[in-house]
Amino acid sequence: MSNLESGIKTTAAEVAAALDLGALTVAQVQDGFRTGAFTAESLAADCMKQIEAFNTRYNAIVFINEEAIEDARAIDRRRLAGEPLGPLAGVPVVVKDPMDMVGFPTTAGWSLLYSKTGGVDLMPATDSPVVARMRAAGAVILGKTNVPVLSHTGTHADDSWAGPTLNVVVPDRVPGGSSAGTAAAVSAGMAVLGLAEETGGSIQNPASAQDLVGIKPTIGLVPNAGVMPLSGNRDVVGPIARCVRDAALCLDVLAGYTAEDPKTLAGVGKKPRLGYTSKLSAHALKGARLGLFGKGWRDQPLAPETERLYERAQRELTELGAVLVNDPFHGSGFAALRKPTAPLPNFDARGMESVPYDLHKYLQRLGPDAALKSFSEFAAATAKQSAFDRGGVLDFMHTLPQFVASLQSPTVPPDLSEFIALKEAYLRIIEDVFERHQLDALVFPQMREELPLAGQGHTIQETTVGEINIAGVPGVTVPAGYYGSGSPFGLIFVGKLWSEAELLALAHSYETGTQHRRSPSLSA
Repeated sequence: MSNLESGIKTTAAEVAAALDLGALTVAQVQDGFRTGAFTAESLAADCMKQIEAFNTRYNAIVFINEEAIEDARAIDRRRLAGEPLGPLAGVPVVVKDPMDMVGFPTTAGWSLLYSKTGGVDLMPATDSPVVARMRAAGAVILGKTNVPVLSHTGTHADDSWAGPTLNVVVPDRVPGGSSAGTAAAVSAGMAVLGLAEETGGSIQNPASAQDLVGIKPTIGLVPNAGVMPLSGNRDVVGPIARCVRDAALCLDVLAGYTAEDPKTLAGVGKKPRLGYTSKLSAHALKGARLGLFGKGWRDQPLAPETERLYERAQRELTELGAVLVNDPFHGSGFAALRKPTAPLPNFDARGMESVPYDLHKYLQRLGPDAALKSFSEFAAATAKQSAFDRGGVLDFMHTLPQFVASLQSPTVPPDLSEFIALKEAYLRIIEDVFERHQLDALVFPQMREELPLAGQGHTIQETTVGEINIAGVPGVTVPAGYYGSGSPFGLIFVGKLWSEAELLALAHSYETGTQHRRSPSLSA
């Protein structure tokens, strides 16, 4: 374990002259291994050089895995010996900080949860299931990535103990959060894949903000045990990648049942038999019926330039064979279900009332030697800067129904009857609208307007956060062009429960037919 204070310094020019890490895909990695163009060790070393050259500026990675090169070397030895290897063998990846990884503290971006900034270290005894699955798949984990305090915002990582993360594509704009560091690491070519997690936009926002593909899965498809929670009812782990196929390959590894997370039982039988790449086709959009954004979904307008970019995307979709359905939620009552949580102007936090209980269960999993083993110990250790008191990053939760009771009795499973009723209402309308209009998916601009400038206090104005997080349905983001400012414009494909394979096929078809993404220009 190490922070980034040591290591060989490499210039940006030296890195640029090497492998084009900013465009490298899993398929190209596998081809390189097969042809002998490079080894897992040399690729991991190149990524480490990329980190050394650019991480000081972008601040994507907060902990480096000093065993990564040896892990890669072991993959090379096994490949040379003809041993069977996992599907991501030798692929460099990064992991979001709140995901437990043996040998590293889980800090959740908070100085009070890191010993070098005056806090305590939460050292897990075991890997979270998602980290364990990436290891088993042969991925070379390079390090852990930056987040805002307790992953509380979908816009930035400005208040992290490690300092802010920059947007790699447009450094003067917000990077998206809370998986800001994961998106920046992938965008900057520091890794090929990254693990992210979403409660309210934390996969889709940074992926779209940094011109990447992100999968926000159906809740219950991927386990989130061993991931510091904001809501056991909304939290989902998913990949961020540079192309749809890579994201699909990563989802193959992450998805599936574990006894550590009983809700994953619901996903049994929902994975495609041949994997999430099995339906990928350049022609998947032909004949697909796609619902468009409108007041029936959310009564908020698109900015004029967003509208123009969305209209262009609609023309592209039509040219690729899609059938577009205007505002299919009109008259359904769907938009009226949304209620931003005071004093937040745009974020519906319902379902997060259970965070004291969820944190208590998370802390119990850390193991017998953990510095904090219960929510009461957590509250005492962070009392001087409580997340829940006035001015704390989560103080808005006091306006949520049933939160106070959960805070007072954190060891008791909370009453979430109001949230469950809301979730059911969302799902019923989604099911009805899809059936009535014979929809295959929805396709919206992921944001209503371009990214705000960094450091100005403005938040990302998304189109689907809250709705799909509460309902638990999946979404896949894909690059779709740029604003005049250079800020990325992205689409999000949204579907019914367990429809990830179909959404990935549609996103891949759009990606293949338009080729909007371009590698960003980096500066050290």
